[in-house]
Amino acid sequence: MIIRPPGSSRSRTRRRVITLGVMILGATVACSREPSNALSADGTIELTQVDVAPFVSGRVVSVGVEEGATVRRGDTLVVLAQSALPGDLEQRRARVASAEARLRDLQAGARPAELERAEAELRSVTAEAERTERERARLEALVNAATVSRSQYDAAVTAARSAAARRDAAAESLRLLRQGARSAQVAAARADVETAQGALAAGKATETDLVLVAPLDATVLGRYVEPGEVLGAGQVAVTLGDAKRPWVRVYLAAPAVPHVKVGQLAQVTVQGIGDRAAPARVVAVATTAEFTPRVALTEKERADLLFGVKLDIQDTTGTFKPGLPATVTFDTTAAALRTP
Repeated sequence: MIIRPPGSSRSRTRRRVITLGVMILGATVACSREPSNALSADGTIELTQVDVAPFVSGRVVSVGVEEGATVRRGDTLVVLAQSALPGDLEQRRARVASAEARLRDLQAGARPAELERAEAELRSVTAEAERTERERARLEALVNAATVSRSQYDAAVTAARSAAARRDAAAESLRLLRQGARSAQVAAARADVETAQGALAAGKATETDLVLVAPLDATVLGRYVEPGEVLGAGQVAVTLGDAKRPWVRVYLAAPAVPHVKVGQLAQVTVQGIGDRAAPARVVAVATTAEFTPRVALTEKERADLLFGVKLDIQDTTGTFKPGLPATVTFDTTAAALRTP
């Protein structure tokens, strides 16, 4: 064993390192060299933040909350408006009504009055076709006897054929009326209805998006708009803090980091509210350090390296308000380090 005099350089360096370790870990190292099982650090209570922003742009009509207010899920935060939206919705409703009326008409088929008119038309053109056919037959005998000219007979033939064509067309129209609309026509009309209804639903969704509501029970951390302003799509209007999900971030020096791991339990104490304490769990340990000097070369400078540690506070009462100073105490025993 090598014994160095108390004033040696190595002895002074060792004392400096031990002193820094005591300051960082917040524990007292006894002369018996018994290890401390407690590690503490100070931080500030924070809340999980939710930024509330619209999907569409609009002019701010009203803002119903102030910073620091407590809101419940579904409470109205901000109301926006678009000047052209009401008229657009009316047009979309009219298109839906028109498409639905056409579909009902096709599905219902021809009305009795329409059938009666088509039947009457068929009787009329049938009678005309029979008359012109008789006239053609009469002139055929006369033209063979050279009593009438050939041109008169040709005119009678043309009239008979025209009347027969009109009769056939009227008969086909009556048949289609009795048969009703084709399945393809009904399907096309139904598709038109669905398209119009989809456009109306999109317009109503836009109208709903113009009302910003609280997505959860929370505290208003920030209000960034006033009535009369134009808010763009995605622009944050209000920031909420989830009071049931508080957390705290502390910074530990490099020598203390090996004593902390993700999943490790800790205790958080907040002054000012009766020294209330709550359990917490480590959820993140920074992989990169923050430190005062740009380059840490000496042992003292390396001891100044700081690593951020985030802990979720297991408290849903809402008493851990954002901004309150908090002290986090870690259990650094071997059993605590084995905690999953």
